[in-house]
Amino acid sequence: MTPPFEPSVLRPMIAGLLDEAQRSERSGARAVARQRYETALYLLREGEGVTASAIIRRIAGTYVDEGQFETAFDCFAAALGIAEALDDFDGVAHAWNWMAGTQLLRGNLDDADLLYATALGHATTARDERLQAIISQNLGIIASMRGNLGAALDHFGACLATWRAAGHREYLGPVLNNMGLVYTQLDRLDEAQAAYDEAVTHCDACGDVTHRLLALINSTALWLARGDIDRAAQLCHTVLADAIEAGDQRSLSETYRHLGVIARLRGAYDDSERHLALAFEIATNREDSLLAAETAREQAELYERMGKNREMLQALSLSHRLFGKLRAQHNVADLERRIGRLERKFYDVVTNWAQTIESSDAYTHGHCERVADYACALARDVGYDEITMFWFRIGALLHDVGKIVVPPEILNKPGRFTDEEREVMERHAPAGSDLLRDIDFPWDILPMVRGHHERWDGRGYPDKLAGENIELSARIVCVADVFDALTTDRPYRPAFTREQALTMMAADSGKLFDPELFARFERVMRTTIIHRHPVPHTLVAVAS
Repeated sequence: MTPPFEPSVLRPMIAGLLDEAQRSERSGARAVARQRYETALYLLREGEGVTASAIIRRIAGTYVDEGQFETAFDCFAAALGIAEALDDFDGVAHAWNWMAGTQLLRGNLDDADLLYATALGHATTARDERLQAIISQNLGIIASMRGNLGAALDHFGACLATWRAAGHREYLGPVLNNMGLVYTQLDRLDEAQAAYDEAVTHCDACGDVTHRLLALINSTALWLARGDIDRAAQLCHTVLADAIEAGDQRSLSETYRHLGVIARLRGAYDDSERHLALAFEIATNREDSLLAAETAREQAELYERMGKNREMLQALSLSHRLFGKLRAQHNVADLERRIGRLERKFYDVVTNWAQTIESSDAYTHGHCERVADYACALARDVGYDEITMFWFRIGALLHDVGKIVVPPEILNKPGRFTDEEREVMERHAPAGSDLLRDIDFPWDILPMVRGHHERWDGRGYPDKLAGENIELSARIVCVADVFDALTTDRPYRPAFTREQALTMMAADSGKLFDPELFARFERVMRTTIIHRHPVPHTLVAVAS
């Protein structure tokens, strides 16, 4: 946020152009604003470099609002260079602050933190109290995103007092917006609504369309939280019309996401799918990773209601990857809580899908869960870290997903398979891999699904891989899969005991099984109690 130009130090023609530019910018007419700024820049004379730097920062700001971040950074770099050449400490501070704010919008909190610290140092040197307050407000945003809500309210409250005392009404709307978001997270909904209402009042008075739209969008989320879907929908349509007229892509994305949620709650699934797709597309184009992650999560919820398991897993995986990327870069406390909920959701979805697979096989109830338990016990002994263990278990749960292509009469046949029936049965391994291929899992589970029937001696299927050419994860699942098959009742025989099964498997060590893995498995099974965990111990996101 850059303060208004001071007309008293500008020539009348330039002052008029800059006033027109700022009014156009506030109303959302950014292309017109750039034209006015560029005309004023052209009319500057030698010795007016400080004003030139300020104008270039404003031009950059219009690109930021449009999500054209690389172009904006080029402009900020030019403005910074001019200010540094002129020893304009105030201009330098404003340039650093703008660059920090741009990184904040992109979700790069660590980079934003460093740039704000630099900006604050220059603002202190320049004795610019107004800019110091702006930077403090921005630090409040970071504190809020990191879950430090008390510190965020302190920052925002101090800023609000500064702007009220100085009579800078044009700055009140953004601060009140931010305060409303924090109040919402604290479940202080009445205070949040009061903050949004006051923000709209100030934005209307100043012609600040961008922050007015944000306040209305935040109010929509508040009405959804209160359960008043009709009022939220009415407000959404008002915001949508204004955002389209202003060309405000950020507001459009947020509004489409809310419309998608509202349509889903009303059972209008096709409308919901369309709105959420639009929201995700705009958020992605704007490089707004947080909004894209939240939208993908809403898409997963929709697909679950529609019974589209594959699409649901795709959306969950994408949301997980985006949230994980943000946390890996910034260690954001709020995102950690979101990822934990998302991983539990992901795990529940996969578990339900595994149970659906088993429902067509009368003789393998609980097979996927048991194989996952045994495989995870062996994987831990091998040395898999806890980050990997979550996704390893997901792969183990889905190892037989391809059985959906096998007719029930073959799947449930009590006797031996014919050659033709065996060929059909063996299709389940590559079919499962093909089914999951388009899902962008953060960890590669496909080799587990495709390769869990490969043999150490190369006589398995579908690819007849041998030895260490078989992925380690698939070799682990192979051992667990056979052990569970032997220790459960089948139509043609009762279950073998644990000792009997291990003795029988030992005869195939080096032929069916990786001998080193089987030795580990035998030791683990004789010395470890295998616990059933409804959710893995450590739910940690993996950055792709």
